[in-house]
Amino acid sequence: MSQVTIRSGHMPGQRTRQPSSRLKPREWPYYLVLILLLIFAITPIIILLFNSLKTDLERGLNPLGLPLHWEWQNYATAWHLGDYGTTMVNSVLYVVGAVLGVWLVAGCAAYAMSQLDLPGGSVVLLYLVTGTTIPLQVFLVPLFFLWSNLGLYDTRIGLIIIYVAINAPFATLLLRSFMVTISKEFREAARIDGANEVQVFARVILPLAWPGFLTIALTTTIAVWNEFILAETFIQNTDLLPVQTSLFAFHQQYTRNWGLTNAGSVIAILPIVVLFLVFQRRFIAGLAAGGLKG
Repeated sequence: MSQVTIRSGHMPGQRTRQPSSRLKPREWPYYLVLILLLIFAITPIIILLFNSLKTDLERGLNPLGLPLHWEWQNYATAWHLGDYGTTMVNSVLYVVGAVLGVWLVAGCAAYAMSQLDLPGGSVVLLYLVTGTTIPLQVFLVPLFFLWSNLGLYDTRIGLIIIYVAINAPFATLLLRSFMVTISKEFREAARIDGANEVQVFARVILPLAWPGFLTIALTTTIAVWNEFILAETFIQNTDLLPVQTSLFAFHQQYTRNWGLTNAGSVIAILPIVVLFLVFQRRFIAGLAAGGLKG
């Protein structure tokens, strides 16, 4: 005896109405604005890529079009002259150290402010918000003398500490917004099972808030990789300079060679673009899988 399976309440032979994929007239202006913003954002990058593969003569004759002769040698020359092999390794070390430090500081602070009955929590919150609004130049000179007296000037660890201190307030506020939504019943259940605060944080709160940790890792990475003023002020040893200072010196030295300077710029921004795409995908996947489970 044959059986007929009825799905979604439709009778056999009845057509299923598919949602229309056509744009409605009132949606056209929104898509038009998005297309214009996309063109505005991506056009300079495309021109930079094209000019990095041209000779100076061709760039002068054809500054906006495709290269007629693809000069891939510009990248090899820029990599060698700009010493990017050294400065990129330094930038990676600064990024890793800053992200780990921000995770530790901001994670503990956000946990205390969101899950514990912290005395004066509103005052600390106001202090963090105020701290994020103070310009960097205000404390640059006193920090320079302090780091010189402490022996932290011109050292990797000294610059990493500064990066952690600068990025931790915003990261704490962001993580706190993630942890506030986590029910305190999870923490109470873990405490009944005999877990201490460290175990509650590591085994209960951290798995639920890890999209927030990925977000602050992304923001900290971008901030540290693109930072220039602090590195130029607190690092004098050329073997410790990050990639942005190398790019600045490279542009000053080869300012008339547009092919090399454009290639050097692409080398400097390409890793952070790739890393951003990787972090973005993982963040979206973690955000979709996160939250409270019934």
